[in-house]
Amino acid sequence: MGCEENKRRLALELVACGLRAQEEGDLQKAVELFEASLKTFPTAEGHTYLGWALSYAGRLDEAIAHCREAIKIDPEFGNPYNDIGVYLMQQRRLDEAIPWLERAKMARRYEPRHFPFINLASIYVWRGELRRAIEQFKGALALVPGDERIASAISQLESKLN
Repeated sequence: MGCEENKRRLALELVACGLRAQEEGDLQKAVELFEASLKTFPTAEGHTYLGWALSYAGRLDEAIAHCREAIKIDPEFGNPYNDIGVYLMQQRRLDEAIPWLERAKMARRYEPRHFPFINLASIYVWRGELRRAIEQFKGALALVPGDERIASAISQLESKLN
């Protein structure tokens, strides 16, 4: 195994440690681990999850910038597209969020794939476009059949149409 691959593997291990720290509520440690990961070897995951951690601190413009870096490294990784969409939603820039969420839906490498559908549905609900919201929720439900929350959202919206 080459030196570059070893650096990449170490960087991804640091990302995993950062995610654990974030899960445990230690945002500062998570940021430090994600930054260490990026210094070791820049990955799409490192940038995406550093952006995610920064978003929890309200640093949405920095979070978006890191997601853009992630996309430059790996345009097939869907998470940063969805995350940019979410950060724009948080800034109430709904029209700008839509294309990012649509791109997330098309990404080859992305889990959980149903998130951009749910986020788009939320935008359409806020805009009063209930049929479009239902379409998006149905797309999400097709990816996670049996999800009661999504099925309930569809039922609630359909009842408003009648």
